Amino acid sequence: MKIAFHGAARTVTGSKHIVTLSNGKKILLDCGMFQGMGKDTDRLNRHFGFRPEQIDVMVLSHAHIDHSGLIPKLVKEGFAGKVFCTHGTKELVTILMEDSAQIQEDDIRYVNKRRKLRQEPLLLPLYTVEDAQLAAQRLVEADYDVWTSLMEGVEVQFTDAGHIIGSACVHLRITENGKQRILTFSGDVGRYRDAILRSPAEFPQADFIVMESTYGNSLHELKHSTPDMFLDWIEKICLKRKGKLIVPAFSVGRTQEILYYLNQLELENRLPPVPYYVDSPLSVHATEIVKKYPQYFNKTVQRVLQSDQDPFSFSGLKYIKSVEESKQLNFMDGPMVIISASGMADAGRVKHHISNNIENSHNGILFTGYCEPHSLGGRLLTGQIEVGIYGVQHEVHAEVGVIRSMSAHGDYDDLCQWLSGQDPKRVTRLFLVHGEYAVQQDFKERLVKKGFLDVEIPEQHYEVGLG
Repeated sequence: MKIAFHGAARTVTGSKHIVTLSNGKKILLDCGMFQGMGKDTDRLNRHFGFRPEQIDVMVLSHAHIDHSGLIPKLVKEGFAGKVFCTHGTKELVTILMEDSAQIQEDDIRYVNKRRKLRQEPLLLPLYTVEDAQLAAQRLVEADYDVWTSLMEGVEVQFTDAGHIIGSACVHLRITENGKQRILTFSGDVGRYRDAILRSPAEFPQADFIVMESTYGNSLHELKHSTPDMFLDWIEKICLKRKGKLIVPAFSVGRTQEILYYLNQLELENRLPPVPYYVDSPLSVHATEIVKKYPQYFNKTVQRVLQSDQDPFSFSGLKYIKSVEESKQLNFMDGPMVIISASGMADAGRVKHHISNNIENSHNGILFTGYCEPHSLGGRLLTGQIEVGIYGVQHEVHAEVGVIRSMSAHGDYDDLCQWLSGQDPKRVTRLFLVHGEYAVQQDFKERLVKKGFLDVEIPEQHYEVGLG
């Protein structure tokens, strides 16, 4: 048995890992899109580093695009197998892939206009809406906490990762040559004190672990409650400066968390009476899907549901669907709060809102989680005084900030708690993925001290035998 790492290797996005059995069968764990990698992003997304037609089956940990976003391209280029995932993931990834495809088509249309003027060859999108719809037909649902057959000698079990609705840690039970071993892939590990979701579940003892490490050397700030931090920003930008507060947020998970916090402020009679806009059709669909799975909410939210049937709605909230309505927001004066995708501000409507409002010192841009250093969000958070957006340079006069406590990724304590049910001596090898290399090196040292003696940080396209 071998494992190869074709994405999220010494970087945070593009999750793709292949388990090759002794009989040659190949299992792909996730097929994510690279995001926020600057000029390298397109190149990385166009070349897998493996042949899709050779993959026999795929297992998807959760719906986020950096884990699922290249499934349509995988199918388009020859993958003929099934994609196993949880019920919640199937619903979310169906709409996410189609939305991603629409973005591909729109972006390439914009790029090709400029290339045509320069008499350069026209480009094709990574995939189309039709490709995404065909890929969705490959999705096969499986329940949490049961062993499901993938192929002869291989079963999969999903356990709740507590990251977003439907998110799972993936456990492969592989029998070869009369020997049974378990390989665990963490996907993205959620938080044990998440505002909405249940904590990550315990899981069986593993022989091999592939583990995310996004926040492997840090702790999320807990000095001030997240609703209070939102309130501070709304009061500062909207009430005092009469400006627009733009909040980049991923459509799945992060947007719902923001709405939950704002609803909490309203229940406490502390929500400022300004207009609140969710400007993302995908966020609207995703929120409706999230509402369908209250069984995955934690006990606090379950109690809220007893008196508030919709914890993601409040006075002054309006959903924006059409492009025309979105454009109108640029011609409206503040105060207002605009919540829009994507979270790193590298694509989607939020990029247009930032472009139109970044030079006004009355406005604010509030990030709510991790941004790749090369993404627009990453560049703004490093304090750049001028940024390029859609080929135009903009001076940064709007106030830029971040609420780091909102990450859906577990911090160092959460990751260690997730591992606490494992006997380190029985884990033959542990691979760190989905993290920046410097962070991973720190985390590796911490894990070695905890008794995990064989901890590796694989490079892109690295393959290693597991015996």
